[in-house]
This record gives sequence, C-alpha cells and structure tokens, in this order.
Amino acid sequence: MSSSTLSTANDAAVIIPMYNERENAAAIIDAVMALDSPFDILVIDDNSPDGTADIVKEKMAQYPGRVDLIERAGKLGLGTAYIEGFKHCLAKGYEFICEMDADFSHNPADLVKLRKMAIDEKADVVVGSRYVSGVNVVNWPMGRVLMSYYASKYVRFITGIPVHDTTAGFVCYRRRVLETMELDNIKFKGYAFQIEMKFTACKHGFKVMEMPIIFVNRVLGTSKMNSGIFGEAVFGVIRLKWNSFFKKYTKAKPL
Repeated sequence: MSSSTLSTANDAAVIIPMYNERENAAAIIDAVMALDSPFDILVIDDNSPDGTADIVKEKMAQYPGRVDLIERAGKLGLGTAYIEGFKHCLAKGYEFICEMDADFSHNPADLVKLRKMAIDEKADVVVGSRYVSGVNVVNWPMGRVLMSYYASKYVRFITGIPVHDTTAGFVCYRRRVLETMELDNIKFKGYAFQIEMKFTACKHGFKVMEMPIIFVNRVLGTSKMNSGIFGEAVFGVIRLKWNSFFKKYTKAKPL
C-alpha cells in the first residue's frame, strides 16, 4: 500500500527500506531533508511491529510531497523491497534513484556526492564503496570485516565485474539503467540482490563507478545481517555467472 505522494519537482529520490527502525526513522528522514541538494524519500516498511510506519507518516505530514511510504504485509526480502521501490520511483519520473540503509551506516550527505559523480563523470551507476580505497569500515567486528571484504573479492573474481564492493547497499542509479533491466527477472532477495544488480548493469554495458565512503556500523537498532543472507551472496554468484552465458543483454549507449 502506498500513499503515492512523492513530488517530481526534484530529479532524485532515495529508497530506504525499514524494518523495526523506530530509533532511526525520524532522524534519517530529517537528515536527508536537510541536504542542500534535494532528495525525495521513499520508505519501504515491511510491517514493522515497533511502529516505524507511524513515525514515517508523521514525517510525511511534516514534509508534504517529499516523503512517501509503501507498507508491505511482512518481511518479503530486501531485493523485493528495492524492486518495488524502483518501479514506484520510475513511475514518478526521477532521473536519479538511490539506495540507502536506514541506520546511518551510510552518511546521508554522501547522497549528494553520488549524484554529482554520476553527472560529472557521465556514470550510469555510482557505488558508495567501502573497499575501493582500502577498507573504510568503522566499528565492525574484524571477523565481519574480513568476511565482507573477501566475499567481494570472491564475487569480483567469479563474475569479472570491475567493482570492489559488490555487496554495497549505497548506490545511485540513473533511470535508464533500471528501465533497461528486466527488474522482475532479478532473482535474489538478500544481499546477493546487490551483486545481481551491479552484475546486470555491467553486462548491459552501463558505466559503473565507485566512490569511496566511510561505512559506520549502526549505533541504534538491530542489524538484519545473518549467515544465511551472506551465504546466498557467496554461493549464488556461480549460478549468476553461469546463467549469464545463456542470456542476451541489450548494450547501452554511452551518455
């Protein structure tokens, strides 16, 4: 269910999936609304029992036409949340459509830099990357840092895509990328979704760039990461690569 209130006066929107983000919901929306370069917000809430959606609705009243909410029946997966959000934002006419976590792991101010790089470098996809310039992760346990870092190395080796942070969830897409992809054919639902999106963009020949960011582990709320989600990312890439041999990709023209 969506209120469909997003305005198209701005050319950029950010999709923020939320589940039990009561501690962060209001603050992250306020932080995005305070940016010098305006971004509208689409929140996807998977029926959070902690009242996250009610907080978002208060912010919709505070920022009319700038904040929208899609409420879903339950936890249906990160990938399906983003696919639904992409379709919604495409229908609203945005040129730049971004992904961002709700927990301040990603600095909202970096949204402006992602969009600027897309414009200045004529990039189709800009990835906010933890690993393009070393390892820029703060307050993660070392085991998790190593798991994430070497998983991205593994994915890059298997798929051949020129992306250092393949599981990154802080990304800016031009609308033509999402229009070209067959979004309903994106299969993965967890963190492998992020890999599949980048892989598919590269196979279509879109210009994919990385911008170094500092990723900070959440302070409030509970992480949604688990070994099953991560396992999908590690083991699913072989099938992703194999299937690509039998698929034709429409080649994108340079901007």
